[in-house]
Amino acid sequence: MSRVRVAPSLLACDLARVADEVRSVEAAGADLLHFDVMDGHFVPNLTFGPGLCSVVSRITSLPLDVHLMVTNADALVEPFVRAGANRISVHVEAVTHLHRTIELIRASGATPGVAINPATPVGSLDEVWPLVGFVLAMSVNPGFGGQRFIPELLDKLVRMAAERDRRAPGVELVVDGGVDVANARTLRPLGVNILVAGTAVFGEEDRARAIARLRGEERA
Repeated sequence: MSRVRVAPSLLACDLARVADEVRSVEAAGADLLHFDVMDGHFVPNLTFGPGLCSVVSRITSLPLDVHLMVTNADALVEPFVRAGANRISVHVEAVTHLHRTIELIRASGATPGVAINPATPVGSLDEVWPLVGFVLAMSVNPGFGGQRFIPELLDKLVRMAAERDRRAPGVELVVDGGVDVANARTLRPLGVNILVAGTAVFGEEDRARAIARLRGEERA
């Protein structure tokens, strides 16, 4: 089993000190940086746009993972790629022509991914497994940081991993929402490749220890 990677979510960082926060988690061993982009329409919150991505791209060598929780994803793909995004995921629930949007992401130079909400069936991914680099499973209802992990999603993740292994074994499985050290122990053996964690990383003083514990590399 390959090592689980950790993607700290900037939604939980101190944006008044974003440069320091980014450098802190990079030095602590983060594998990617995750951007939760919300538009106030698809989800009931408004966060940040390509401007922050551009700023962060100039101060880190980490891959930038952009999660578009928006209704107009096609209009934002190219601006985020120009701002430095390496990976972009869009929601099956929000995109009208999913295949077209996936191809737009790829043609723009980023790795395409698809995100699904907790109540969205795994079958909604049937036609796109071979087309994406990763699938992001929401383990909370999207819109706000700091929510509690929905435990009923564990069974869904087992089914998602099985479908992934059958249809497109190279696709990464990402879990986003309420991830902490306790549930990470359960998630790692399920075939999850990346854990997105906000407060579980940025809320800790020792961020290297926090990241190591999420990976299962316990430190005293």
